[in-house]
Amino acid sequence: MKRYTRKLSPELQVWQERIKAIAKEAGLDFYETIFEMLDFDQMNEVASYLGFPSRYPHWRFGMEYEEMQKSYSYGLHRIYEMVINNDPAYAYLLESNNLVDQKLVMAHVYAHVDFFKNNAWFAHTNRHMMDEMANHATRIQRYIERYGTETVEDFIDTCLSLENLIDYYSPYIKRKKTAPDAEIENHTNIQKLASKPYMDKYINPPEFIEQQKLKIKADQERQRNFPQEPEKDVLNFILNYAPLKPWQQDVLAIIREEAYYFAPQGMTKIMNEGWATFWHTKLMTEKILSDSEVIDYADHHSGTVSQQPGRLNPYRLGVELFRDIRERWDKGKFGKEYEECDDWEKKKHWNRETNQGFQKIFEVRKYYNDITFIDTFFTEEFAREHNFFTYKHDSDSGRYVIESRDFKKIKEKLLFSLTNLGQPYIEIVDANYENRSELYLKHRFEGVELHRGYAQETLKNLYKLWTRPVIIETVAEDKTILFRYDGSEFMIGTLEENS
Repeated sequence: MKRYTRKLSPELQVWQERIKAIAKEAGLDFYETIFEMLDFDQMNEVASYLGFPSRYPHWRFGMEYEEMQKSYSYGLHRIYEMVINNDPAYAYLLESNNLVDQKLVMAHVYAHVDFFKNNAWFAHTNRHMMDEMANHATRIQRYIERYGTETVEDFIDTCLSLENLIDYYSPYIKRKKTAPDAEIENHTNIQKLASKPYMDKYINPPEFIEQQKLKIKADQERQRNFPQEPEKDVLNFILNYAPLKPWQQDVLAIIREEAYYFAPQGMTKIMNEGWATFWHTKLMTEKILSDSEVIDYADHHSGTVSQQPGRLNPYRLGVELFRDIRERWDKGKFGKEYEECDDWEKKKHWNRETNQGFQKIFEVRKYYNDITFIDTFFTEEFAREHNFFTYKHDSDSGRYVIESRDFKKIKEKLLFSLTNLGQPYIEIVDANYENRSELYLKHRFEGVELHRGYAQETLKNLYKLWTRPVIIETVAEDKTILFRYDGSEFMIGTLEENS
């Protein structure tokens, strides 16, 4: 796929420089950002590649492109912009947008790039991923030429079905390395041959003692768990220990690397979109809009932050939380005295004029992700003011109905939906199960059962890589059960039956 290099019109280039200066003056700190203009076909094509103009060939991208084309044709969606976490950053504007939309998008993009550059959860991402993606495409294309399209694409299918089996927090944790085994110096543990003390060095020479040490160590190694600790980065474990061919290892490493690149975007979706929406609103209404553009801007902005039944709008929740944080820290609505006040009316009109709002939101932008953001700043007052509630689908009416307005339930449900990006928490606990080299995984059950169809397909694809039977322990109908796939059939049993 070719790179798009259509530059902005002279008018938009002028506005880009103006908006860039306004954003910097407001305190945003971003990488150099390159804007390119695309028509809607090109925008859908880039979007199907998750924003990158050069990706490895695969049917999934074509399928997503067709879906976007149909959705656009029926008026179900419209992509206004795309921005890439890179240095320099790349952003795409839709050719058919009017001037006010282009200005809004540019303000929105500069805030996104500020977030990419400064948020701690993006600190480990590859800032040259545009080039790296192109490199990945070249390597996979070579494998296709060497081994055939069907062989390579089938293997990519398998890897992509497992791309979420990574440890999202591993780049930020420095785990202690396991200390090497101490040498076995206690000769009482070694089975010596009986001898008189003065004959010991002849009857039990050093070579014999060393052989005994190695035998004891080998026995210990066989008894030790493998891995020693549960391993959440399933892809990394497979990469290191599965019997893969060199080209397969490289392809799996590519899929894993790209999964880790995109992970922080999933971990900060609410914050990132909220931050960009907060700043495009402020910059547009205070510095950029002309009087004649206000109505068009308000119409398009309201569509961005509108709330649909049964769905969480990250733009809306994020921007409202940032606004609330700014107001609270401007008015001193924090700290022990405020938290211990139980007079709702007094708290509503609380104002110490501390004026620390902007300082606080920049601090939040730097250190938090969605879970810590919601956990810290989604307060009962905020939930009341914005009329939050939990909902469920009523099968009789076919509509979403209010389930609860209890604050604790609302917050718990929101945090649960964000934990591990809303995906099952699965880890490898034994790669030599029952001493048969079978791969044993465990699902951390937290009230939601695994989808059996998905679980079976996951085991099937893990088997393709591990080439030995694969088992996963989970909970269903209040029972601990095991799904097992041995390459030919699936079996389901309880843990007791397997014991």
